[in-house]
Amino acid sequence: MSQEHHLRDLALSETGFVFDPYTGATFTTNATGRCVLEALREGLDRPAIAERLRSRFDLSANPGDLDNDISEFVQLLRQHGVVPDSFSV
Repeated sequence: MSQEHHLRDLALSETGFVFDPYTGATFTTNATGRCVLEALREGLDRPAIAERLRSRFDLSANPGDLDNDISEFVQLLRQHGVVPDSFSV
């Protein structure tokens, strides 16, 4: 199964509840995490994900941290088996 297919099949609620039908795992994420997950499901690349986050959230407090934050979120997805270890964005 492709990583894009797995991401598309995640059940993602408006409140940030996520269900992985392949593993049975569930977790919750905040609005920014949900935004990143939605962007990944659409196949967006890192610059497009960052732009989407900038357009939806006030990131003026720490604009330089955005790339690192995306990397850390993707690492969490790897740790929880949502994406394979080889996944990168």
